[in-house]
Amino acid sequence: MIEDEVAFAAMESRDPRFDGWFYVAVTTTRIYCRPSCPAVMPKPQHVRLFPTAAAAQVNGFRACKRCRPDAAPASPEWNTRTDLAGRAMRLIADGIIDREGVPGLAARLGYSPRQLHRLLVAEVGAGPQALARTQRAQTARILLESGSLPVSDVAFAAGFASIRQFNETIRQVYATTPSRLRLAAGPAPAPGALTVRLAYRPPMDVPALLGYLGARAVPGLEHYAGGAYSRSLALPHGAGVVTLRPGPAYISCELHLEDLRDLTAAVRRCRRLLDLDAEQEAIDAALRADPALAPLVAARPGLRVPGCADPGELAIRAVVSRRRRAEAARRVLAGLVTRYGRPLARPAGGVTHVFPHPAVLAEAEPVCTAQRPLARALAGGAVVLDDGCDPYQARKQLAELPGMSRWAVAYIRMRALGDPDVLPPHLPVRRALHRLPGRPERWRPWRSYATQHLAHLPGGRTFR
Repeated sequence: MIEDEVAFAAMESRDPRFDGWFYVAVTTTRIYCRPSCPAVMPKPQHVRLFPTAAAAQVNGFRACKRCRPDAAPASPEWNTRTDLAGRAMRLIADGIIDREGVPGLAARLGYSPRQLHRLLVAEVGAGPQALARTQRAQTARILLESGSLPVSDVAFAAGFASIRQFNETIRQVYATTPSRLRLAAGPAPAPGALTVRLAYRPPMDVPALLGYLGARAVPGLEHYAGGAYSRSLALPHGAGVVTLRPGPAYISCELHLEDLRDLTAAVRRCRRLLDLDAEQEAIDAALRADPALAPLVAARPGLRVPGCADPGELAIRAVVSRRRRAEAARRVLAGLVTRYGRPLARPAGGVTHVFPHPAVLAEAEPVCTAQRPLARALAGGAVVLDDGCDPYQARKQLAELPGMSRWAVAYIRMRALGDPDVLPPHLPVRRALHRLPGRPERWRPWRSYATQHLAHLPGGRTFR
C-alpha cells in the first residue's frame, strides 16, 4: 500500500495518476472513491485506504456514483509483478474464475485454493471470489449501459450463477437495481456492437501506438484505416472482432462478440495489447533522467510498449518474422491466416479470420525452422505464455526450443509477457546505442520503453 501522507496529498490535489493504485473509503458515508474524486475532501479520521475495489466492497463500502472507481485503470503493479499475487490478479482479470472456478485458478498456479485465498487476502485485502465478484459487477454495468440485452441475459453473460445473486451484487456494489442502472445511462444504443471506454493514465501517444499496430497489420487478421485499428480475437467461448479508436481522454473499444460471456476476457486483452495500465508519467520521468535519452522522451511523451492480444500468436509471429523484411513477413503470415485460420462467422471489413491455433500450425507446412517446435510446445503445454505463467520459466523454456533466436525470445518477453526491462539484441538497437552517448543500465527497469524511443532515431526502425 502507498504511504498515508502520499495518499492524502494525491486526494487533496485530485491527482488522477493515482487512480487504481489505491481506493479511498469514507466511514461516514460507506462509499469508496478514486483518489481524484471531485467530492468534498473527507476528514482523515473518516478515511480508510484499500489496495483494491474488492477489498473496499468486502468491508461494506459501495462504489461512488460520481467518480465510478470500478472503471479506473488497474494498478500497474499487477502488470509487472511476477510473484504469485501478480500472476493470480492477471488471471482473475482475464475471467478464469468464471470459467474454471477458484480450484481452476489454484491449479494453474500450483497452489491449493486455501493457500491462494490466504495469500490474496494478505496481499490485496480480498480473496479470489470477492475479486471475481467485483469484476462481474463491472462487466454487468458495462452490459447494462452499452446495450439493449435483457437484464436476465446480462446476469449470466457477466458470469453470475443466478438472477438473485446478480441483483444482490448490484445492490451492494452500486446501491441501486439493474433496471435503474440502465435507465441512468440514458437511451439504449442500437443492437449490435458493444462500445466500451478504455481508461488510461496520461500521457499516452494513442495515434503512435495504433499506427504501430496498423503498420504491421496482417491482412485477414487485422485492418487499419482512418486511425482505427481492428483485429479478430480468439476468446474462451468463441471469436470476436475489436475496433480501437482514439477518444478525447480514453480509447473507444467497439466489440462484436460471438458470446457475450467473453466480454471480460476481451476487455482485458485489449488493455494488455495497448499497455493501458502503465504508470507512464513515472516511466517517462525515469527515462528523462538520462541526458542522452531526455530529448527523445520530451519529443514523444507517452510512448507505450505494444503488447499482444494472444501471447501464442505473438510468439509465432516473432519466429516467422525473423530474417524477413516487414512486408515479406506480413505476406507469409497472411498466407498462414488464410490457409489455416478459422473463418469468422461474420467478417468485419478486412477482418475475416482468427489466427490459427498452435495445434494446427504444429502440423502445417513450416515456413521457418522454429514454427513446428514452438507450435507443438504451445499446443502441448510444454511452454505456457498466459497471464499466469512464470516469466522466468517461460524464458528458459523458449530459449531451449530448436530454432529460437535470442531476438525472438527478447521480443516475446517484451510484447507477450509484458517485461518492461528488455533490450533486444537486435542490430538496429545496437546501432542506435552506438549513436546515442547514453548507458542502457541507467534505463532500468524501463528498457523496453527506452527501446521504443530508440526506434524514432533517424534510421532507427527497431522492430518488425
